[in-house]
Amino acid sequence: MTTTTTGGWTLADLLAGRRLADVLGHDVDEAAVALEAVPYAAGSPATGGLLRLRGGGAHVFVKVLQHVRHWPYLRFLPPAEAAHFAAFFPWSEELAAWRPHFVDRLPAGLRVPQLYEVVDLGDDRVAVWMEDVDVADVAWDVDRYARAARLLGAFNARMCEPEVLATTAFEPDYGLRMWAENALESQGFAALEDDGVWSLPAFARHHDVRARLRAARPLVPGVLARFATLRHGMPHGDASPQNLLVPAADPAAFVVIDIGFQTPAPLGFDLSQLVVGLAHAGLLPASALPDVERAVLPAYADGVRSVGTPIEDTEVAATYAGALLVRSGFTALPYREAAGAKAGDVDDRADLTRFVLAAADRYLATG
Repeated sequence: MTTTTTGGWTLADLLAGRRLADVLGHDVDEAAVALEAVPYAAGSPATGGLLRLRGGGAHVFVKVLQHVRHWPYLRFLPPAEAAHFAAFFPWSEELAAWRPHFVDRLPAGLRVPQLYEVVDLGDDRVAVWMEDVDVADVAWDVDRYARAARLLGAFNARMCEPEVLATTAFEPDYGLRMWAENALESQGFAALEDDGVWSLPAFARHHDVRARLRAARPLVPGVLARFATLRHGMPHGDASPQNLLVPAADPAAFVVIDIGFQTPAPLGFDLSQLVVGLAHAGLLPASALPDVERAVLPAYADGVRSVGTPIEDTEVAATYAGALLVRSGFTALPYREAAGAKAGDVDDRADLTRFVLAAADRYLATG
């Protein structure tokens, strides 16, 4: 179950006293502009609104970024976790996508949307006015996955340069460690040990998954310890297919959006969300994931090597599997909606979890 929201933003709100023509850099007939709210997952803590403007010479996408204290779901976290999350989460980090160290290292075939303006809305909120990308109606087949992985590999390798790492105050793997140390307990491990959850009919049929998750739990510190020994660069951070738009004008390319927490990570980190992003959203069956995985692992390594950075296939695979386990393995099941979860939805997420665990079995011992 995915809760969505549209917010209550008006054009005047988003302009904060500015003229639309000044924000966009060209004449606009404001009387002819239509503002359309775009539903989004309410679980996105730094997202305060998504909107489109059409008509009158405008064809624009607006994203409202907000401090985590404005996130409605913050109150559902344990108080200590909520306070820590609000204190450390860099809510405006997504703007790094338009900074030179990011844009200048994107290989041909990857680009970011054109940025028109960032309007300060006050109270730790900003409206990001950007290109509304016309997206091609194409499928994510294994060739497209491989092409995306190859480009991400080249990009990630370029982001290992010292001048890129100097742009962040965060230590390597900071974001992943904060997730593991402060969120996994409440969002994954607690439900794993809750007999009430696992006695529900939709969950009771998947006790093999519970047993395997319990067995995998001790692997988390080892994943973090291994990551600390590896070469790091700045990743996309959330490189799911949903955040790699396929533009209608060039269906062989990708437009990069919604970059994640910019904290240094090992090469291969971005593959975890590339592989499971559509399955996690219920748009791809878990049965398709082995083919996706087989396509992206060698393609990513080839991309890294294409810019002169040596890397072993086993290193890529182990980093991918470790990131996948920590980020998705323990929280893929719909624990929050457990009491009302449909059996089919739990079945799908259980199959996704089995895939994650199988990847850990295959690759973590060899990295």
